[in-house]
Amino acid sequence: MNPRGRYPPGIGNGRGGSSVPNPNFYQRGPQLQHQYVQRNLVSNQQNQQFQQQQQQFQQQQFHQHQQQQQWLKRNQSESHTGATEVVKLVTSDGRYSSSQDWKAQLNIPPPDTRYKTEDVTATKGNEFEDYFLKRELLMGIYEKGFEKPSPIQEESIPIALTGSNILARAKNGTGKTAAFCIPALEKIDQEKNAIQVAILVPTRELALQTSQVCKELGKHLNVQVMVTTGGTSLKDDIMRLYQPVHLIVGTPGRILDLAKKGICVLKNCSMLIMDEADKLLSPEFQPSIEQLICYLPANRQILLFSATFPVTVKDFKDRYLADPYVINLMDELTLKGITQFYAFVEERQKVHCLNTLFSKLQINQSIIFCNSVNRVELLARKITELGYSCFYIHAKMLQDHRNRVFHDFRNGACRNLVCTDLFTRGIDIQAVNVVINFDFPKNSETYLHRVGRSGRFGHLGLAVNLITYEDRFNLYRIEQELGTEIKQIPPQIDQAIYCR
Repeated sequence: MNPRGRYPPGIGNGRGGSSVPNPNFYQRGPQLQHQYVQRNLVSNQQNQQFQQQQQQFQQQQFHQHQQQQQWLKRNQSESHTGATEVVKLVTSDGRYSSSQDWKAQLNIPPPDTRYKTEDVTATKGNEFEDYFLKRELLMGIYEKGFEKPSPIQEESIPIALTGSNILARAKNGTGKTAAFCIPALEKIDQEKNAIQVAILVPTRELALQTSQVCKELGKHLNVQVMVTTGGTSLKDDIMRLYQPVHLIVGTPGRILDLAKKGICVLKNCSMLIMDEADKLLSPEFQPSIEQLICYLPANRQILLFSATFPVTVKDFKDRYLADPYVINLMDELTLKGITQFYAFVEERQKVHCLNTLFSKLQINQSIIFCNSVNRVELLARKITELGYSCFYIHAKMLQDHRNRVFHDFRNGACRNLVCTDLFTRGIDIQAVNVVINFDFPKNSETYLHRVGRSGRFGHLGLAVNLITYEDRFNLYRIEQELGTEIKQIPPQIDQAIYCR
């Protein structure tokens, strides 16, 4: 048997080496041994206490995990809204934070308390956050004053985000612009220096308005928006396109011109949006549109939005839109909030009748439509002579002048605007509550777009039509085609039907 370890160091043949006792070795006394045993006992007790604490901590963690699982299960059985709130409240790193913190820091305008019709209130109850949009985009949406999505936005935003083609029909002033601007901004890759979305509109004023909406919604995103229309400097547009552009808004002729020059490169433009699509597919614009599509990639997504879709749209749809998702929210053509009247007058009585309307109606802002450029200028002069503030706008004016009039009228610098059908498409000025057809339109589509300038986003509005003997057949035909009733104007009009 090996004697090593049987002897303490320095005795026998152990580690001490020889059998000679080591003079430096002192045997451990009983007191030292007792201290050693005590120290071992204390350390064992500490280990036991540590193990007990660890077990308790693990049990607490297990109970907390069980409670969290029960809480999540309970919430899953509740409504979809409750479930999404749970997801929102748990951040990616597991820390618990309120989804309302970032909203509290936003500069949200005061809510619009005016009465709204079912055209915008008949929703499914969705929130903008339900679409899993970027936080920065949501910030822009709320700061723009949008509270909840309108029916057309509820229908089109989730479908557009999937990449499907869309053919959407909804009434004037129900939120179509945001319905395509929001998914467009969401799908843009900010790191990619290329035009990824093109929005086509029929008029220069609508292009300016749409680009402004895109900029306001995307102001917290690093998305570069450019607007280009005819009547402006081509050189400036070319210089701008040498800078980063992610989204381009414009009229078809100018964008096609820039594409042909090789300046506007659309090979990465995966989304083409056509607002007021029926006008863009008229003989005036359709050839340019079809040429422009040739510059887009084969896997492009096309979105068509309008209030009216004539037969020409079907032919275009069959050729260019593969399996489109069709949205039709036009259970009736005219807006619920707009009351329509006619006044039967002779041509020479029209200015006097207009003067009477100005004195009797509570007008915030009004738009007065004429059928020709000359009549616009003559009427504007007459209204000014009557002592009322008045601007006018038509297609033969210089573009800078047109832009200035549009901007000033939108900002409330003037109460009345006389114009041609240039202003019938898409122009959104919330303060306009009265539209007057000084000259009655020839067809129902023009009539529908004209009266749609009032009563924006479900608010109330008034449309007054001055009818001559020659207009009587047009009046009857438009009533039949639109399935609406235009009543004779009463001696007194209740303000509640257009000013609430």
